[in-house]
Amino acid sequence: GIRVSLSRREFFKRQLRAILRASVHGPVGVMYPMVSSVGEVFAANEMLAECMAELEAGGMTFMHPVQRGAMIEIPGAAAIADLLAPLVDFFSIGTNDLVQYTLAVDRVNERVSDLYQPTHPAVLRLIRQVVEAAHRANVWVGMCGEMAGDIALTPLLVGLGLDELSAASVQVAKVKHAVRKLDAAACGELMEGVMRESDAAKIQSLSLEFAMKYYPDLLEDP
Repeated sequence: GIRVSLSRREFFKRQLRAILRASVHGPVGVMYPMVSSVGEVFAANEMLAECMAELEAGGMTFMHPVQRGAMIEIPGAAAIADLLAPLVDFFSIGTNDLVQYTLAVDRVNERVSDLYQPTHPAVLRLIRQVVEAAHRANVWVGMCGEMAGDIALTPLLVGLGLDELSAASVQVAKVKHAVRKLDAAACGELMEGVMRESDAAKIQSLSLEFAMKYYPDLLEDP
């Protein structure tokens, strides 16, 4: 995570300089992983600025400005999303870790795997909190992880107001098709109803039922 990068300054700066130099070939962004505090993002931004100054002094060309992002994958970061937002250009919500840390469950431990619930009300509320804080600051929000590629949950994600979904390559076409089929306003109404529910299984069922109305062909595909 970012805490390791900040503890190894020269190694981190080499990575940042490499990303900046790669920007001459196309748009790039720098995303700080496993953020837990404002101080970490502030320090990382300072190092990025140092690297930009060093490259400019050396006559190197790079895209400016480069988008800066924070990975929101622990509850602590979600809780201070409003404080982090002014320091970045985008958030990426890492749902695999966010679900795991929010619910204190190891997703690869078979004895507790049934407790790993992406539709748990606590998880959905944290995601909504992040999206709302970001949009108030004109920061866009993406999502990565298994949840982003689950088309049975796409109505919830659209209803939450996410701007971008990052899925595994085999899921991209299905997710794009699902998003195109959905009505954003209807998804918003679904989400408002879901936020009054307390049971994760019920919420998942409601989302699946909603999705079946819009793209049953995708969900019935073996």
